[in-house]
Amino acid sequence: MGKLSKEEKEQLLSIARKSLESYLSKGRISFPEVSSPTLKEKRGAFVTLKKGGMLRGCIGLIYPLKPLYQTVAEMAVAAAVDDPRFPPLTPEELPLVEIEISVLSPLERVKSIEEIEVGKHGLYIRSAPFAGLLLPQVATEYNWDRETFLQHTCLKAGLPVDAWQKEDTEIYKFTAEVFSEGECGFTPSPG
Repeated sequence: MGKLSKEEKEQLLSIARKSLESYLSKGRISFPEVSSPTLKEKRGAFVTLKKGGMLRGCIGLIYPLKPLYQTVAEMAVAAAVDDPRFPPLTPEELPLVEIEISVLSPLERVKSIEEIEVGKHGLYIRSAPFAGLLLPQVATEYNWDRETFLQHTCLKAGLPVDAWQKEDTEIYKFTAEVFSEGECGFTPSPG
């Protein structure tokens, strides 16, 4: 699983935007033809939508179950209409939304919290039947230290803040290649 090229990142951002346009206007996603072997690899990914710099939706697939381009297309739509924290995105809002994609590495079980590097690793915490995930950029955006990051991941999972210290809690780390329309030269139109 190699790093994505600039062209592959741009293609994924284009796929995400076109999927949103298609779904919001026709009620379905139309998948494009993709030639890049990297975009056909099964990878986990999250799509984050921001409006005016504020979160407007974020949903992803943790495990590598589908080809990356398909995961990105489906998660873009899910972030727009299925994130329970927000009302469904309207077609009028779409030009105001910036898309950010996080392509995940495979999950790796954490043996010691010293392995976790804030800003580099995302966290997935599980204690049956609860689970929660925070992307690497979240800790950086909020200027959290390692323990605060662990506590907030527990809260995201619906667990007590100290659940990460319990023996029956599983902690996983992962890295993510994160890129957005603004970084790649795409700019949503102001409306």
